[in-house]
Parts: sequence; C-alpha cells; structure tokens
Amino acid sequence: MEEDEKQPESRETISIEDLLEPAPEPVALAEAQLRAMLEAIIYVTEEPPTVAQLAGALGEPAARVQAALDELVAEFEKPEHGLAIREVAGGFKMTTKPEHHDAVRAFVKRLNPPLKLSLPALETLAVVAYKQPVTAPEIMEIRGVQGAGVLKTLLERKLIAEAGRKNVIGKPILYKTTKEFLLQFGLKDLTELPTLKEFEEIRRLAFTDSESAAAPEASSEAAVPES
Repeated sequence: MEEDEKQPESRETISIEDLLEPAPEPVALAEAQLRAMLEAIIYVTEEPPTVAQLAGALGEPAARVQAALDELVAEFEKPEHGLAIREVAGGFKMTTKPEHHDAVRAFVKRLNPPLKLSLPALETLAVVAYKQPVTAPEIMEIRGVQGAGVLKTLLERKLIAEAGRKNVIGKPILYKTTKEFLLQFGLKDLTELPTLKEFEEIRRLAFTDSESAAAPEASSEAAVPES
C-alpha cells in the first residue's frame, strides 16, 4: 500500500516589521502643559516666536498652538499679572503692562542709564514711521532742519533702514522703519502706530538726554545728508 503523500504545511510570511513593536502614537500635550511650555518659550526668546515656529518646536498643530496662545493672552490680561503677552512683529512677546510703566521706569533708572533718544531723533523717527518710505530731503522739509546726524543715529540703532532709492533726479535714498522699531515700541505692525497725540505723550515720557544726546545730534544737523 502506497504511503499517502504528505502535503507541505502552509506557512505565513512574517516580516521583520511584524516582529517589532509598533511605534507609539504621538501623545498630545495636555492643555495646561502646552500653555506652560508656550509661556516658557516666549519668556526666554529674544525674537518673538511665530505660531509656525512654536508649532514646529512642540510638534503640535498650528491651530492648537494658536488656541493655546489665545488662552494664554487672556490669562495674562488679568489684573494680578504685571506682564502681558502681545503679538509683536509677527510673533509673541512678553511685555510689561502700560499701567506699570512708571514703576518699572523708576526702578530701571536707578540701575543703569537707559537707552536714550533725543528730541530730534524722536521727531525724525516719527516722520519716517508715518511717511515711509521717505527721503532725507523730505524729512528735512517736514522738520524744517537738516538731520544727517540724526538719521545716522537711527540707522546705527537699527530703528530705520534704507529702502532703495526714489526714482527722481539725484535718486535720494529712501528710509523705512525696521522690525527692531516694532519690537522697541511693542507694535504688532505699522497699523498699530500711535496717533500724533499719542506720539506726543510717548515723546514726553521717553528717556531723553538733552545735554549729552541732543547737543551733538543738533550740531550735526547742519550737515547735508548723503543721497
């Protein structure tokens, strides 16, 4: 009697991947944890981080980060906080609340001499901010005096920058405000520029040094600006 032929047993194909444990699903941060991380990042960064940068760093959807930022902004608006989180220059920055400026200013002035802008520098900066892009001759026409030295000061402090040349005879240099200008004045963008009345208040409260800053800048205003 012939032996029955043995049929080969079927085997399932097993890949290396089947032997490995599946990668864990990314765990979403808890709401409170996300807000705490955002607060910490905004606190330590010099340049205001954008929503996209924050989302990328934390591995969270931009929409969720934006929602958490909105909650954080609302939380810091409460009167028990001396700081506020504001949207500045396309990102988010911690700033002192306006109602505490006098106290902060008085304290800081006791520590180190603050960065000062003279009256001519503030006036020139205002002209550039409201009329930009604007040339040196146009600034001179508005202010009534020449101010090459003042423009040089504002350029050195990175509050203004060159913005090409105007297509007229002589092709004078055009000037515009910078991101540093937005940061220094706590503005989200140029649409938040203060009114002229508010600017007068800023000028009144600004740190000025009439003896050391205004004198050299005023004397340099006689020079004709480079074009």
